[in-house]
Amino acid sequence: MLTSILKPYLVTFVPIFLAIDIIGTVPIYLALTGELSKKQKRRLLAESILTATVLALAFGLLGKLILRAMGITIDDLRIAGGILLFILSVYLLMPEKSKTSGTAKENWEDVGIFPLAIPLITGPAVLVTTMMLLDTFGALVTMTSLILNMLLAWLVLRFSEVLVIWLGKSGIKAISKISYIFLGAIGIMILRLGILGVIFSIK
Repeated sequence: MLTSILKPYLVTFVPIFLAIDIIGTVPIYLALTGELSKKQKRRLLAESILTATVLALAFGLLGKLILRAMGITIDDLRIAGGILLFILSVYLLMPEKSKTSGTAKENWEDVGIFPLAIPLITGPAVLVTTMMLLDTFGALVTMTSLILNMLLAWLVLRFSEVLVIWLGKSGIKAISKISYIFLGAIGIMILRLGILGVIFSIK
């Protein structure tokens, strides 16, 4: 009985967790916030998680209405999201220097919104995944899993320095590189589903 109740939450939690890829975000977060004080880091992290959560919730609940008003289909969003996600994964696989340029200490508040909240925490994969899960499992299960994932993301980033000590910088980098490859694969998968959806809708 308990298993049947928890199963939908587990089934929705895992795809959102993979879409957020918070472990892969750790090295980027550390690079972006390396010069900040503890107070600044806590404020930036709180703002970024709040922004990412609100955006994901709003798009999950209102996404279909917005898309319908703009004449955009789910398959259109899948194609765009898949392309963007693949490009993002390629960008993240580039040398570290390109990711941290322009993130000086004086503009640290902007970093919390972009690129941390968007698109690193809540990116195309999270938006598309949330909307798809809403159709299948409903608002309560999907939104609960989303919020739990965001809390987990906050915990991981909040104690990211401990995670680095545990796994080591090389371990974090290795995990992040693998995560980026999977992120690119997820992007291709979403793109493929979008293209197939368009083809079958034409038929």
